[in-house]
Amino acid sequence: MSAGGLIIVTILAISLLLFLVMKSKLQAFVALLISSLFIGIASGMELQEILVSIEEGMGGTLGFIAVVVGLGAMFGELLRVSGGAERLALTLVNKFGEGRVQWALGLTGFIVAIPIFLDVALVILVPIIYSLAQKTKKSLLYFGMPLLAGLAVTHSFVPPTPGPIAVASVLGADLGWVILFGVLAGLPAMILAGPVFGRYIGRKIHVKVPDYIVENEMSKKEYHEKELPSFLLVAVLILIPLFLIILNTVLGTVLPEGNNVREIFTFIGHPFVALTISTLLTFYFLGTKRGYTKEEVRKIATKSLEPAGIIILITGAGGVFKQTLINSGVGDVLGNMMANSSMPLILLAFLIATFVRVAQGSATVAMITAAGLIAPVLEVVDVSAAMLGLLVISIASGATVFSHVNDSGFWLVNRFFGLTEKETLQTWTVMETIIGFVGFAVVFSISLFIS
Repeated sequence: MSAGGLIIVTILAISLLLFLVMKSKLQAFVALLISSLFIGIASGMELQEILVSIEEGMGGTLGFIAVVVGLGAMFGELLRVSGGAERLALTLVNKFGEGRVQWALGLTGFIVAIPIFLDVALVILVPIIYSLAQKTKKSLLYFGMPLLAGLAVTHSFVPPTPGPIAVASVLGADLGWVILFGVLAGLPAMILAGPVFGRYIGRKIHVKVPDYIVENEMSKKEYHEKELPSFLLVAVLILIPLFLIILNTVLGTVLPEGNNVREIFTFIGHPFVALTISTLLTFYFLGTKRGYTKEEVRKIATKSLEPAGIIILITGAGGVFKQTLINSGVGDVLGNMMANSSMPLILLAFLIATFVRVAQGSATVAMITAAGLIAPVLEVVDVSAAMLGLLVISIASGATVFSHVNDSGFWLVNRFFGLTEKETLQTWTVMETIIGFVGFAVVFSISLFIS
């Protein structure tokens, strides 16, 4: 098939994917598989080759993502059950004091969302926001925006959260670089979208804690600080895998191949081993040492894999989408077009993710789709390991902006904060858009100095 024909097939495949997800309300995993089959058939691939592409794409992606997301889910669930998230929040709020409580909440969200899914973390921590709003008589948004910004930034930018893990897996990016650039882009994004924007919007829109939330939610949650794990223990458990992964990346850059220290930390700092170590430590220090039986710890860990399963499958389908694009020849066409284009690859990645995000709402689907389209280009265009890390955050930034009524996060915030649809657009949507554009501005600026 001609180059023009392959481009048309790709455009039709993306349109089919959006139609299946948006109009037909088909599950994203199935929609991605159908779109992959369409690319294979429409591009003239042999039927047997299409099946091989599905197997290669699914297996190649899940070989990494299943282990990392599975371990991360178990780690995060035990942190949630043990009260570790509450301990982080309460300690930081107390240490920062009332005058700087917004910064404490932003930092709390940033740390807590590393091991815990955003929606779960919000459910755990939102009573603290309610309590602060009632105590100070300030708008719920004054405290809520910083917390939400911290949660949203890490959820999108910092592994081992599923989004950046999925994109890194599809693009073959080193997680050390992804974590480094995710933090560098995420911190200024959190500051501007959290404390800065929260202070502004909290004065502009006064929101009280909704009566139905006070009655139905706050009465269920009481904080007994003496029963919570220590702040230092929780912080160390969360930071151990990040430290080991980043150390692996740094030593791999500065030490020569064959060096014994490099070899040891290449093993220990691999996400598989780093997360296994932190998960086992969490099982012991937040589980059995705090009175949970081995059977209870096992049940908690098993339960955590239920929400992780769908993320793993969707990411696997994204790998199929990528592999089909490559095997169909679209990758060569896109790569040659990119090589002859003046548009930077990092900008293209951001724009693709933004388009899919606005069209169908799901940040995960937007990330997977954009990664699937960019991955074939990387087969032709040579980029460094650092640039791959920047591309992951660029895609994550595009998949964050312009959250609106087709995004489940929009309605989650709408419900917990008791907002109208207009107020949710003025708050959550603007906050997410600030995060996305600031994150992209940071990585785009860094990319000017990295090839």
